[in-house]
Amino acid sequence: MKFAYYPGCSLETSGKEYDLSTRAVSKHLGIELTEVPDWSCCGATAGHSTSHLLALALPARNLALAEETGLDVTAPCAACYQRLALACHELNQNPQLREKVNEITGRPFHGKSKVISILEVISSVGLEQIRAQVVKPLKGLKIAAYYGCLLVRPRAIQIDDPENPQIIEQIMQAAGADTVDWPHKTECCGASLAVSNEEVAIPMVSRILKAAALSGANCLVCACPLCHFNLDMRQLKVNRLRGTNYQLPVFYFTQLLGVAMGLNPQDLSLHTHFVDTGQVLKLVG
Repeated sequence: MKFAYYPGCSLETSGKEYDLSTRAVSKHLGIELTEVPDWSCCGATAGHSTSHLLALALPARNLALAEETGLDVTAPCAACYQRLALACHELNQNPQLREKVNEITGRPFHGKSKVISILEVISSVGLEQIRAQVVKPLKGLKIAAYYGCLLVRPRAIQIDDPENPQIIEQIMQAAGADTVDWPHKTECCGASLAVSNEEVAIPMVSRILKAAALSGANCLVCACPLCHFNLDMRQLKVNRLRGTNYQLPVFYFTQLLGVAMGLNPQDLSLHTHFVDTGQVLKLVG
């Protein structure tokens, strides 16, 4: 199984854990990732609020580069996935617009490559095959799977049910973890609003953490660098401002899958989180 791999800006910086663990787990599962050559920013998350044409041209350039590899493209970042997938969908629906965008980018995109989320890529290996690779089941972990906004909206590109998606739960259960039912799995965490208007974002993060704690979860699992950043880094500030004491580690699903498969923890970057992951991981041994 081969895919063109679009890491995007976040996975080069604040979401490095996601990039490292995605590459390690994919290699272990026999998924070959070929990084898109000369990739550039896809415009997430602010490009589409500036100009519709810009919001199409930025991802279209990367889609054209991916298409040149002859492979379908996958993007771990939820925001990157959404921008690439939406652009692909809209340009395929409107050949005249695609021609205009191609003139702007100077890179012809023909609509031959599909955009697939990394969740779908790894799930496509098969749950039984994932179970067969597990050497350290995630016993003791009670996971609140958090999808956020971008993976399940809008309908044209959603990867699962918009209200009650299950793909993360299925993968984590195959790795031996327990998952909890909870009501905030697709609620917004504030995204980049946490940078420009923290007074709005902090209550949103607080509600998600509260719901996860009340569900009995001892950690959260996500597939979005910005969601991870908000829930992990801002947890201490939520505690300080709200008088709470949340200690909920936030993992990328690929990190815990790597743990279950016995991969080197250093390769999964489990030690670079704001909320300590050690106590919860001791439950796994």
